[in-house]
Amino acid sequence: MEQMDILTQAARLSREHYELADDIERARRIPAEVSQQMAEAGIYRLGVPAAIGGLEAPPAVSSQVFETLARGDASCAWVAFIGATSGTALASIPGAAAAEIFSRPETLVTGVFAPTGRAEKVDGGFRVSGRWQWGSGSQNADWVLAGCMLMENGEAMLDDAGRPRSHMMILPAGEVEFLDTWHVSGLCGTGSLDYQVDDVFVPETRAVGYLPSDAANPTPLYAFPNFTFLALGIGAVCMGIARAAIDELVKLGVEKKRRGARKTIAHKSSAQASLAEAEAALRSARLFYYDAVEKAWASATSSGAVSVELRRDLRMATTHAVQVAASVVDEMYKLGGGSSVYKTSRLQRYFRDIHVATQHIMVAPQTFETVGSLLFGLETDVSML
Repeated sequence: MEQMDILTQAARLSREHYELADDIERARRIPAEVSQQMAEAGIYRLGVPAAIGGLEAPPAVSSQVFETLARGDASCAWVAFIGATSGTALASIPGAAAAEIFSRPETLVTGVFAPTGRAEKVDGGFRVSGRWQWGSGSQNADWVLAGCMLMENGEAMLDDAGRPRSHMMILPAGEVEFLDTWHVSGLCGTGSLDYQVDDVFVPETRAVGYLPSDAANPTPLYAFPNFTFLALGIGAVCMGIARAAIDELVKLGVEKKRRGARKTIAHKSSAQASLAEAEAALRSARLFYYDAVEKAWASATSSGAVSVELRRDLRMATTHAVQVAASVVDEMYKLGGGSSVYKTSRLQRYFRDIHVATQHIMVAPQTFETVGSLLFGLETDVSML
């Protein structure tokens, strides 16, 4: 599938999701048929290795897809980026196991990297138990990732540096119990509920990164660190929400008059200035974001590596984009006045959605502390970059 094809598909789906947004929010999950449409369009294949039928798309393309989808419905975009990001895990297991998992183009892999589970080493694999939060899109998934601390004979398994090892386990969705915990203020349609398993066997070939993959020299996409994929997706979704909020305010502004006023919001000089400032801020943040992505991609393509400096800039640009997007949405919400508070207003949904997205640890304000430390030239823990 050509890059332009996937962007065209994303634009089509975004328009459809825009009309379905109320239904998706009420359902508190992405309807199975909507998820299937995204799968058939190739959205979930964006991060899957080309060797097993994936698109292995450059990060800038994937981000544009998520950004476009978010203009229609943020929950759909969020699940799309989780599915696409989770697909990258298939590059870190043996090829035969990856091909078995990705047995058809519509396969959806979702999951959680946080190692809140326990994987006890046994002959040929692991016995896995645990509970995980934020399982976005998992009710429509074929396979579910579950981050685990590795144990052997009741003690933590250590890496070469003496640190406890954690890996994601790939579980068939049919062996996972999903819990109705997703009752939240925003991104309601993502279905990001808790899930759990108790003493489920997982072969070592489905423990992500535990055994060597077939690719001794990873292709450029997999030179990107895993945490970066997560952060980039959040940034793209937030920028899409902000763009949707600006579009909604412009539409409202030419129609609505304040009570007792003769002119519409659009004719108020203060609203004009606020809109222009928001537009400039979003465009600027977006340019920084994609500039950082393209520079990191160029390095990955030419050298097979993304330096700490480039990873630093990626996370700085992404967190900045999220914060700017949130401030833009806040301003559009305020400019909408009393109309914004009604459930019939899309502005209130954008407000709720983006303030759930900003809570993700990958784009937390503390990211700037790590970035600032690096900019000062200090010795810094970069494990989360």
